[in-house]
Amino acid sequence: MKMIGLRKIRKEKGYSQLKAAMDLHISREALSYYENGQRCPNLEMLVRMSDYFHVSIDYLIKGEEYKK
Repeated sequence: MKMIGLRKIRKEKGYSQLKAAMDLHISREALSYYENGQRCPNLEMLVRMSDYFHVSIDYLIKGEEYKK
């Protein structure tokens, strides 16, 4: 599953993959795999990314906030 919002929010904040990966305590390659859909982060990592970027998990995955 490609995480559309992850790349989008990282670029909006002006963070390189390396900076975000270092702050999240993962490799740059792992972050790239998440952004490109080659790997899926576990729930703990989704929560950590959500807190780090100050967006919902829905946003990280779909690139938009949840709508009823």
